[in-house]
Amino acid sequence: MIKRSTEATDHVWALLGGDPARTAAVHFGGPAGTLQARLPVREMARSTVAVCALAAAELAAARRGGGPLPAVRVDDGAVAAAFVSERHLRVAGRAATPFAPLSRFWRTADGWLRTHANYPHHRARLLAALGQPDAGADGDEALAARVADVLAAREAAQAEEEIHAAGGLAVTVRTPHEWAVHPQGAAVAQRPLLSLERIADAAVRTPGGGSGGPPALPAEGLRVLDLTRVIAGPVATRTLALLGADVLRVDSPSLPESQEAHDDTGFGKRSTTLDLARAADRATFEELLATADVVVTGYRPGALDRHGLSPQALAERRPGLVIGQLSAWGTYGPWGGRRGFDSLVQAACGIAAVEAGPDNRPGVLPAQALDHGTGYLLAAAVLRGLTDQRTVGGTYLARLALAQTAAWLARSVGRDEQDASPTGAYEVEPWLLERPGPLGPVRYARSPVAFDGRSLDWARLPGRWGADAPVWGGDQGPHRPGPARRFVPAERGTDHEGRRPHGRP
Repeated sequence: MIKRSTEATDHVWALLGGDPARTAAVHFGGPAGTLQARLPVREMARSTVAVCALAAAELAAARRGGGPLPAVRVDDGAVAAAFVSERHLRVAGRAATPFAPLSRFWRTADGWLRTHANYPHHRARLLAALGQPDAGADGDEALAARVADVLAAREAAQAEEEIHAAGGLAVTVRTPHEWAVHPQGAAVAQRPLLSLERIADAAVRTPGGGSGGPPALPAEGLRVLDLTRVIAGPVATRTLALLGADVLRVDSPSLPESQEAHDDTGFGKRSTTLDLARAADRATFEELLATADVVVTGYRPGALDRHGLSPQALAERRPGLVIGQLSAWGTYGPWGGRRGFDSLVQAACGIAAVEAGPDNRPGVLPAQALDHGTGYLLAAAVLRGLTDQRTVGGTYLARLALAQTAAWLARSVGRDEQDASPTGAYEVEPWLLERPGPLGPVRYARSPVAFDGRSLDWARLPGRWGADAPVWGGDQGPHRPGPARRFVPAERGTDHEGRRPHGRP
């Protein structure tokens, strides 16, 4: 038997300004023993999905004119499968590749360093900072050996700053105490998990639902500009697409995205490229913004400001927007302008030290839980902002950071009470589906966000990154998805939520 904690769900819902009585609509179930770690990852993951589903149910009720809130059920098996969705994904039978060879932990003269070099430009900057030529004929193994030799002779903090100065990505693996006394860690500790605030006045707007009657899905008829990359932001917008939103992801053509990353988080969306420094592309973007209901950004703080995409500038040009802003370290403190990824935040904030193995090598969470959890929290904040906008009007800004999610996980998430030790294994197949897609058959994890007795699925599967026209989906006519079926493996078995040394990009 397991008594599931609801403490984290109640806490997050309160931070989002939700009616505390509404959390009674959430019911938990599913297998025990998922997402095992020293930290309460299972409880954190469950609560982020719960508040997202509850916010969706609340918006659905509001858009159909009130009435009882639809019941929300959160299944721990569905949550666990979704939090490692990239591990279950198969496109035309192909699995995604793991972390790049130079994205890993490295032993230094005084400890450990974590690097991230999945993108070619980050790899080049890392090698430049260390004075190493690229692999060439030697291959990645020989290159990694040279990098290991260089870092073994340097102190971690010195390497961290040198790589950052060169535009690369690396952090010292710190203990929780070392992070607490670090200037950025101290700044993060002063902030709440998230914020959702009304930043400007605006009239109430009621987007259309297509048929003129109550929408079939909570976000039907809503338009979302997705200016995010990698996992957390795309998970948020992937979820909004699941709930019926017309989501258009916009990237710069000079900053290509990994097709594998897009395969995992591009469900339900369309993807285009625009160079905002070009007058014609900027005009196209402004036309899209003029009818958008939501803008979600996931670049480092300040990176989009030169294009007039700060929250304040957006609020002036498009009153009534709901804006979601995501960063790695927050918008404040000495690291406020730095890039970051889940793996780096785990290392810097003390999580890697807490999850270390018996040999004291830094460890990782059983999923990229900071990314996925923050993604569901961001979607929940956007949905709550949309509900409030319908009621009292205004422009809303939601701000989240991976480092703030890490602090919440480490300090504030309540644990389940269990009568027996979990096994760590569960049947994952019920949470997998298979459908024909633009790039071939796709096996994927179902979304754990469900309410009103319905299990939702995306209207479209990912295609080629950047291949769509820069117009809203409704302007191209209806999309007809292929039939989905439950995934049935050739040999049935269990899926174990074991720790992997490097996770996924």
